[in-house]
Amino acid sequence: MKDLVSKARGAQPSWAKDPIARSAALSKVAKVFLDNREVIIKSMVDEVKKPLSEARGEFGRAVSILEYYAQAALDPHGNTIPTSEPNLILAIRRAHGIASLVTPWNFPVAIPLWKAAPAFAMGNTILLKPSEFATETAQLIFRLISEVLPDGVFQVIPGDGEVGKTLIAEADVVSFTGSVKVGKQVVAQAISRGIPVQAEMGGHNPAIVLPDADLGLLASQFPTAAFSYSGQKCTATRRVIVVGDKKRRDEVAARLVAVTEALQVGPADDEKTFIAPLINSRAVTNYSAAIERARKIGKVLTGGEIVDEATRLVRPTVTVEVPHDDQLMCEEVFAPIVHMADVPNTASAIKLANSVPYGLTASIHTQDLAAALQVSARLITGMVKVNAPTAGVDFHAPFGGTKDSSFGPREQGKLALEFYSRIQTVTLNGGNGKFPC
Repeated sequence: MKDLVSKARGAQPSWAKDPIARSAALSKVAKVFLDNREVIIKSMVDEVKKPLSEARGEFGRAVSILEYYAQAALDPHGNTIPTSEPNLILAIRRAHGIASLVTPWNFPVAIPLWKAAPAFAMGNTILLKPSEFATETAQLIFRLISEVLPDGVFQVIPGDGEVGKTLIAEADVVSFTGSVKVGKQVVAQAISRGIPVQAEMGGHNPAIVLPDADLGLLASQFPTAAFSYSGQKCTATRRVIVVGDKKRRDEVAARLVAVTEALQVGPADDEKTFIAPLINSRAVTNYSAAIERARKIGKVLTGGEIVDEATRLVRPTVTVEVPHDDQLMCEEVFAPIVHMADVPNTASAIKLANSVPYGLTASIHTQDLAAALQVSARLITGMVKVNAPTAGVDFHAPFGGTKDSSFGPREQGKLALEFYSRIQTVTLNGGNGKFPC
């Protein structure tokens, strides 16, 4: 481990020195990825059981991220500050040094790259600890990137939590995506060292359905919002909050149940599969426990079945009548389960949406622009979608949440470049000029 850290430390100054070379290298990495498209997609499907169609989408996003930050490496990274002539003050962005990245299994290509690409663009070297469930894909990424980048600039170090702690102890900047419990430990360790840290840690995201919502549009988006990658996304819709009485809730539920029951459950490599296997047996156990509780305290409208325990296939599930303060309505279960609730008015919907420890994203479904703007302003979330699924983000827009969902600056877009760099103020004294002006 110390040898790898020394290697990263030694490679960083020359890597940071030439932004034009960094831009060209990231562009070349994007091309190497394109040349190995099918290999990368297959790795995601085989290792983390990502459905084939979603793996293709993740691959496309990864290439776009690389191309975006290849250009961003040449963006202006500072400014001048007025002062008396003939002096000059520059505020210049400099690389931190070593960026330690701890990444999850559910986006085994896109998340490592949306962290690594801006860090590379700013001149940092990287130590990446992938999830133990996605090490083969991470090693594939390492081999492909290593074809292009100088030795020591990018290294993958698989392992458990102790490896992660060691990498944080050696880092100059840290980025983490994973559970709330581990994320808070990462944040505490980084803060104790006085280094910049960001942590993305989960969500229990609401979809607020106002009385004028287009239910056809809502239903068409619901599978992606709630059940893409079998609900194993921090941005997945977990709660559908219907403004209206039980009759209105049942009308919405009928639409959502119909599209849910049409989703195909099967192996990840089948073109028709929408619901693929859960990541491991623990995920199946959590799914089963949530379903058992939902049946006791509420009602399961559809799903709630383990199709095949050996292959970890489960059915997407919609419930109703779970009490608003129950743990199922308050805590994230990383599985294809959505709880529906009805509330009498918009104020109650906002209160229920904000009642959980998380604040990642939310969606508002309405044809009233003023209502969408007013409700979004009162939601305590980092992101809001209007008439769009909570799941799915634009790689060039800021990503992150509030409360237990996130800590630190936003990921993605231009803000990521700021996170992976520090400002240095350089004051130039013009001295006694030789030439009169």
